[in-house]
Amino acid sequence: MFSFMSMKKAVTAADLAKKLTTGITLLDVRTPAEYRSGHIKQAKNTPLSSIDTYTGNRKEVYLICRSGARSAQAYRILQQKGYQPINVRGGMNQWRGAVVRG
Repeated sequence: MFSFMSMKKAVTAADLAKKLTTGITLLDVRTPAEYRSGHIKQAKNTPLSSIDTYTGNRKEVYLICRSGARSAQAYRILQQKGYQPINVRGGMNQWRGAVVRG
C-alpha cells in the first residue's frame, strides 16, 4: 500500500542545488522572520499561512521550509490548486549552499 507521502514528488537539498541554475521557481514557505534569518538567494518568501493565495506559474514549483513539514503541507495545497509542486526533503536543515540574510 502506498501512502500519500511516498507518492509526493520530492528532491534532496543537493538535487535542489543542481536545479537552481536552470531558473526554477523556489518558494520558501517559512515565516518572514525565518526567511530573513537565512534563505537561498533564488527563493521567494511565500509563507505557508498565505500559500493558498499563490498565483505563479503552474509548472514545477519547488517548496522549502526548515525541515520539510511545512513544505509538505504547502505541497498538498498547491497540488489541489493544479500546481506541480516538488518538496525539498529535509528543508533548510539539509541545505549546505550559500544563504542570504535580510
